[in-house]
Amino acid sequence: MSAARTLRDQRPALDALTQIAAALGHLPPADFNLSPITPGELTISVHDNLDGFERWRSVLGIPAGDIEYQQRPGSGHMTLKATTAFAGAAVELVGFAPAMPASVIGGAV
Repeated sequence: MSAARTLRDQRPALDALTQIAAALGHLPPADFNLSPITPGELTISVHDNLDGFERWRSVLGIPAGDIEYQQRPGSGHMTLKATTAFAGAAVELVGFAPAMPASVIGGAV
């Protein structure tokens, strides 16, 4: 998708965020990002809370096997990423946490 020319171009991601806030208010807090670079995409970031990431993943219907596990050597931190669609928008779920082996977090690689 090309960069947004107007706020209207970000409407699918805004609508998805509105529906998430209305229907999923019981979930742990997260960062939400809407970017004019990828106007149809909503990024949900969960920091230092693997249980919270798992709750978001489950509610969004993302299979555990679809999680991408990344660890920057020597950083001591890991990143978990998965994508799905919600309410007409692409959604990227990202988790940041202290590093641990992929086998400990369910085998995501």
